[in-house]
Amino acid sequence: MPYINENYLKLSAGYLFPEIARRVREFAAKNPEAKVIRMGIGDVTEPLAPACIEAMHKAVDEMGRRETFRGYGPEQGYDFLREAIAKNDYAARGAGVSADEIFVSDGSKCDCANILDILGHRNVIAVTDPVYPVYVDTNVMAGLTGPADARGEYGGLVYLRATAENGFVPELPTAQVDVIYLCSPNNPTGATMTRPQLEKWVAYARKHNSLILFDAAYEAYITDQSIPHSIYEIDGAAECAIEFRSFSKTAGFTGTRCAYTVVPKALRGKTVTGETVDLHRLWTRRHTTKFNGVSYIVQRGAEATYTDAGKQQTKALIEHYLANAAIIRQSLTIAGLKVFGGTNAPYCWVQTPRGAKSWDFFDHLLGNAHVVCTPGAGFGSAGEGYVRFSAFNSRANVIEAMKRVAEKL
Repeated sequence: MPYINENYLKLSAGYLFPEIARRVREFAAKNPEAKVIRMGIGDVTEPLAPACIEAMHKAVDEMGRRETFRGYGPEQGYDFLREAIAKNDYAARGAGVSADEIFVSDGSKCDCANILDILGHRNVIAVTDPVYPVYVDTNVMAGLTGPADARGEYGGLVYLRATAENGFVPELPTAQVDVIYLCSPNNPTGATMTRPQLEKWVAYARKHNSLILFDAAYEAYITDQSIPHSIYEIDGAAECAIEFRSFSKTAGFTGTRCAYTVVPKALRGKTVTGETVDLHRLWTRRHTTKFNGVSYIVQRGAEATYTDAGKQQTKALIEHYLANAAIIRQSLTIAGLKVFGGTNAPYCWVQTPRGAKSWDFFDHLLGNAHVVCTPGAGFGSAGEGYVRFSAFNSRANVIEAMKRVAEKL
């Protein structure tokens, strides 16, 4: 009988979204007549952009001819996609990211977890609270934390509180930390970090030789011109930050899977003996060893998002979801709830009424309004007393869901 990785036994509960799915399944089985509207998980609902479909069809046809067939591709991603990313997502914003610093993958969620493969066990790790659960759970799985306490917080992690009082952007750590997880636009709160705020974090990281793991999966939803889309728009960030991005929420690739991570060549880490090591080299070794690459067909579809037609079509998708977010924000505010986010982000972070617990309010809305949200407590102890509503849905469903919620408050 094999020994197990006992760190998994420290996980305090099932992953948040499977638990939501389990409760919804049980409710639906007992109430088959109920039309449940799901506004919990952040999964897109609208079809892929026509430019992407056209590019994928063409790529499929290529795979059917010997002269254009593709076998194994480069694990880091095809040059045509990496170059398009470098030009459109970075050079266009004055950020100096080269194509060979970009690693195409099947999801930013995966990369946020896999990055721990190249980091040591001596790091002091800081996470925001509320937090995207993957950041915490993968550190637990990797053995980088102690057990959870009564609040569900793990020993060995530094929790940076994000509250309404600080605009859901936490203050800098008061002590030395080695690795910092940041997410902007934030999941789950919908908060965005301003340029001065990002400059403070970069300055802290450079001063303390810390590494920022910057999740920018929702950057395409930023409409405020003063808010950076990338941490590399901040001077010096290439010396202290790794950035994760995704085509999932930008262009609807949740079902086709494509994302990328930027690991600048200027990034350095150290061994226990003090030797300096190139993190780009380590990630290249990890990526090419443990990952076989995203399919050629999907990468051609992702490349199409950077064509003139693709840009217009994906912009229309984003505007659709942002309009949904505006409806959620306005409707719940009128209904008397306190709502955060919903601008520059596809999520609304809503304070529960009358001091209700997050899971209790979730159950109330599911049972009475037949609407699914996400309990804030699932994102950490500071998320208690809030729920998250996702704008990823049809316009008709959003309008109907908000009508039901208002009636059942």
